[in-house]
Amino acid sequence: MMKMEIWYNEKMTHSIPLGQLLAAEDAHSGERADAAANRVRVLQAAERLFAAAGVENVNMADIAKEAGVGKGTLYRRYASKGELCLALMDSQFRDFQNLMLERLRQMTVGQTPWLRQLNYFLDALVFFTADHSPLLCEVQRSGIPAQEDTAPYFWLHLTVSGLLRGAVAGGELSPALDSELLADILLAPLRAETFRFLHEHRGFALERISAGMQALVNDLGEWG
Repeated sequence: MMKMEIWYNEKMTHSIPLGQLLAAEDAHSGERADAAANRVRVLQAAERLFAAAGVENVNMADIAKEAGVGKGTLYRRYASKGELCLALMDSQFRDFQNLMLERLRQMTVGQTPWLRQLNYFLDALVFFTADHSPLLCEVQRSGIPAQEDTAPYFWLHLTVSGLLRGAVAGGELSPALDSELLADILLAPLRAETFRFLHEHRGFALERISAGMQALVNDLGEWG
């Protein structure tokens, strides 16, 4: 039990929330009132346009015009539409992160097997990705490096690789398995563009995608 608690505490210590694009700005006492107001107008304008026309059909010039700000003002705050999308989903991602960390903490304290925790997390991630796929696709297309701590993938990989390492330490997986690489492999179908292809173009139901992900995890358990 002690080994599980130590791993969890270390994981919590190194978790980085996605709120840096907005929360850091909010915490910065030097932000002028007019700059803060412009930021709110930009995000509200983007949300309206995305809802009306779809994320892919709206460009930065449209957002600047709708918000009533200059394009220079918009680009100084958000270098790309992907960064703006990241800011729009900031609170939802932080809520998801906090919910998952609390649930995983409870499961760890209750000595739930690591691979079962991983299945729980991947199932929740399937449905979260479905809810936010248009914004996540734009973030992915924008070229924001996945390893940056502001990118959604950074925390997802941190969590999955941590659960896999826990499974190795707990004897559920062979130490010969590469946890870092396996985390990337397990998350690959949930990368926004791939997930959208599976769900929207191939027509796989969310439950079917989740079941397939969990089957992969269960197969890994055979290596324990």
